[in-house]
Amino acid sequence: MENTENKKSHKLSRTTLIVGSISLAVIIILGVLYFKNRSEMKMLVDEMVQEKEMLTYEFETLALDYDSLKTNSDTLNLMLEMEREKISHLIEEIQTIKATNASKIREYKKELMSLRSVMKNFVVQIDSLNQSNKVLKEENQQYKKKVSTMQNTYTQLEVVKESLQEKVKIASKLETFNMEAEGLNSKGRETKRISRISKIRLCFSIQKNITAKVGEKNIYLRILRPDGALLYHSKDDLFEHENQKINYSAMRTIEYGGEELDVCLFYQVDAGELIEGEYIADIFADGRNIGTLTFNLD
Repeated sequence: MENTENKKSHKLSRTTLIVGSISLAVIIILGVLYFKNRSEMKMLVDEMVQEKEMLTYEFETLALDYDSLKTNSDTLNLMLEMEREKISHLIEEIQTIKATNASKIREYKKELMSLRSVMKNFVVQIDSLNQSNKVLKEENQQYKKKVSTMQNTYTQLEVVKESLQEKVKIASKLETFNMEAEGLNSKGRETKRISRISKIRLCFSIQKNITAKVGEKNIYLRILRPDGALLYHSKDDLFEHENQKINYSAMRTIEYGGEELDVCLFYQVDAGELIEGEYIADIFADGRNIGTLTFNLD
């Protein structure tokens, strides 16, 4: 009898060891994949930002090249001015798009090649019209001016880079949609009657955002009563927003991987805490307000 029990115990220990080993292997694999994907995503975004910076620089250089073209032909001067305006508009457009908009970046690259081809034709025409030494000297002076301007452009690239980084920061902000709030009774059923509400549930979806930082994120909920009072349980329930500590009603930690994600937060209502009227719910993440909803309780 004792021998049988020992065999069973040995078999159970062996099974536990196998299951534990498999679980550990799975955890390690998932961890490796997570950090690999996170690193690859960051590298991809950095490359896209650099590609956009370089594209902007190439357009600015092309604009300088057009500025260096001079001729006595009114017709050619008018055509050159049209091309300069076109390049100027394209530079403004590039600065407004996200670095991760690959299709738009490809379109602007094709446009850049086309403009360079047009410029070559202009150069040929101007060279055929300007044969004199006087014109050659003027072109040489314009070239020196261009070199000086390009040196200034290199200096300005740091300013452009900072601007792009700020745009990436703005683009990385999480955004919510499909926000819904309802009261729940003690059995978890929906109710709008204040006397029966024991919890307030607020659900929403976080939009997909490949530029946002992935990983664990604390999501905070603030609920304001119709009289402007904040619903919360402890003065120690604080988070940082706009360089100051403020109270929250409820908090939840999520794992965000850049894809669309559904989230719900719950606030446990204290007896006599609710009043009739319109409530305001604000959602915060990464120190920013990412969604606002108004709802009524009777």
